[in-house]
Amino acid sequence: MAASSSRQFKNICVFSEFHYRKYKEFVQAAVDFGRAIAERKLHPVYGGDDHGLSKLVSEAVFIKGNQVIGIISQALKPLGCVSDVPIGEELVVSSIQE
Repeated sequence: MAASSSRQFKNICVFSEFHYRKYKEFVQAAVDFGRAIAERKLHPVYGGDDHGLSKLVSEAVFIKGNQVIGIISQALKPLGCVSDVPIGEELVVSSIQE
């Protein structure tokens, strides 16, 4: 018999910088995935830039009222890789290793 655990995770890392512009079917899949994450009351942690499917997933979660954490390196922030208005909480780190 497997032991039951009361520990549950609350954060989920979402990383997909795939540029979907030519593949519109991925847009709906990302939004559906974000809604599923929100229903489970999970909080996505994603690379906090403006590109890729992870941004779409995080937007869908944020719209449902869940916490979202966007992580961006200090070197990328001034390059315009992030929007002026971050989705959820934005965490600026000194390097990707951090």
